[in-house]
Amino acid sequence: MNPSLFSGDGLVGLIFIITIGITITGGMIACNAERLVRAVAGLITCFIGVGALYYYLNSPFVAMMQVLIYVGAVAVTISFAIMLAAPEEQSTPSRIKAIAGPIGFITAALLTTGLSLVALKSPWINEPKINDGSVEVIGTQLLTNYSMVFELISIVLLIAIIGAIVIAREGRKS
Repeated sequence: MNPSLFSGDGLVGLIFIITIGITITGGMIACNAERLVRAVAGLITCFIGVGALYYYLNSPFVAMMQVLIYVGAVAVTISFAIMLAAPEEQSTPSRIKAIAGPIGFITAALLTTGLSLVALKSPWINEPKINDGSVEVIGTQLLTNYSMVFELISIVLLIAIIGAIVIAREGRKS
């Protein structure tokens, strides 16, 4: 029996689809924007959508960290880098750029179709809840089972900070 839109399951599914739509729309804006400021706005929208997906997956701490680290730190650092960088000159469109868009669209359509077919034909099993998603459990897992991932995240943030410092040292060239 399929749940109706006005049942609890139907509304949860609708919210999930809206969240995925926000994430994909933000990613599309980030990839296709002509101006860097709009691309950063799309990136922020995509990051917020990913945070909402984490929250949907019953991990509010990871969702909060997604928003704090990526929206609050990385996206703001990129925004400062754009403001401090020298404005780029307008370039003429090349022949390669003219065919890159359709090739990218066809590739994305094929990948989306393939993944959708796999998702629709695969059996989805409800897994039992592993833990309560508390900060204590996440902290213990980050410092024991997932310590390498924790260190890689810190390296990504360090690279973002170093990039911002390098751009800020040079400043805008007149």
